[in-house]
Amino acid sequence: MTDKTMTIVIAIFILLAFILIAATPKTSVNKAALAVFASTVGWVLYICFGSDFVMAQHPTDYMSFLRGATANSVAVKEYIASNIFIKYVGKASEIVLFLMSTMTIIEILDTNGCFDFFPHWIKTRNSKRLLWSVAVLTFLLSANMDNLTVTTMMLVMMHKMLPNRRQRTIFGPVIVLSANIGGALTVIGDPNGLLLWNMGAVTPSHFSAWMALPCLVAWAVPTFLMSLKLPERVELERFSLPYRGDDTRLTVWQRVAMFFFGIGGLWFIPTFRDITKLSPFVGALCVLALLSIVNETFNHKLIVNSRMTQRNSSRTMHNGMLQMMLFIMGVMLMMGVLVETGASLWLGKLCLDTLGDTWSLFLAPLMAAVVSLALDSFATAAAFLSLHPIGGTAEFMTNGEYWILIAYATAVGGTIFGIGSLSGLALFSMNTTTVGWYFKHFAPKMLLGALLGLLVLIAEALYF
Repeated sequence: MTDKTMTIVIAIFILLAFILIAATPKTSVNKAALAVFASTVGWVLYICFGSDFVMAQHPTDYMSFLRGATANSVAVKEYIASNIFIKYVGKASEIVLFLMSTMTIIEILDTNGCFDFFPHWIKTRNSKRLLWSVAVLTFLLSANMDNLTVTTMMLVMMHKMLPNRRQRTIFGPVIVLSANIGGALTVIGDPNGLLLWNMGAVTPSHFSAWMALPCLVAWAVPTFLMSLKLPERVELERFSLPYRGDDTRLTVWQRVAMFFFGIGGLWFIPTFRDITKLSPFVGALCVLALLSIVNETFNHKLIVNSRMTQRNSSRTMHNGMLQMMLFIMGVMLMMGVLVETGASLWLGKLCLDTLGDTWSLFLAPLMAAVVSLALDSFATAAAFLSLHPIGGTAEFMTNGEYWILIAYATAVGGTIFGIGSLSGLALFSMNTTTVGWYFKHFAPKMLLGALLGLLVLIAEALYF
């Protein structure tokens, strides 16, 4: 067996893994486990022909690593482990550590009741006003936080506010839409944008400027169409502040201060990156450390009396976050082995040489949107981003059109049917909306908004 044959074997194996991941809503198999298993097998197969792959991709570095020593199987494995594999582990860990830090920030804010006042601020019996209030709040929160966290938090809030299940069915898809599209607006609101930022493919301000108008169109059109399905007024449950085990004693101003400190810290991360050139997760860890100090200062008496341990936390949300981190790690390592075999770059070059600008500006984003209808949007984005290196022609330079088009296409594609995003799967798992109802009543509206937003983004790419 040659290295080319092994490349084909690895590519087919990972393709099968992606198919199984796409089928997880039907099979109920853990897609994080699938991603981690497939990445492990992929790298083991890579090592089996390690010397051929290394000499094809890194001959100079490998010879420098040997420093005159004899080249053998042990030396190849050591080189792969310390010089190749660890690079992709590091890239994946940057995203995972960033998400872990930001999710912990949100958990600190949540356990201190910093989000408890939102239901009172948006409370109204006017159905359309309530829908738009929920949509705007979710959109803005998701631009600063993880999509899954925001979606779960808002769905729980809707369950407590709306006793009518049919009305909750309409609100649920709008929450998923607002979380996914709001997250796509910034590099810190969605793992896809964070991946692009870590790659050096985009800068935060340029990314948000390009995505602003298309995202607003893709979000506002379906939200407006869904609002037409609501009655004039809605019945609301009497909402009281949740009991948290010790019923937090923070004053309103202390909660507001913690909220703006946490969210403001997240907004400062891009500036921190620009100043220090360190990975974004370092800035996130810094914000987490400072917020923890503020938390311990405000809750000093509870900590002294050991009452903080009584606070409740959502095991379901924690499990979802852990699964997402493992999934991202697995997908990043799968893409890494495809890059190192040369398979992904070969496919990207073939498409570009054959189709030219038609591929990068039209076909690739369209294919990414179609694939992300069923496959997870992050996995789809990682696959299409691995096809081309940064540099070369204008569309592949930093802030090039290709990167932004793929980010938009996967964000909206994963939302159209819901099963292509973790937020959508959270919606179905909480029994807020059935998959069939989502497909029939919301998917066509989302498709219309997505296409209109894509036309706006293509127009920006062609004329600005």
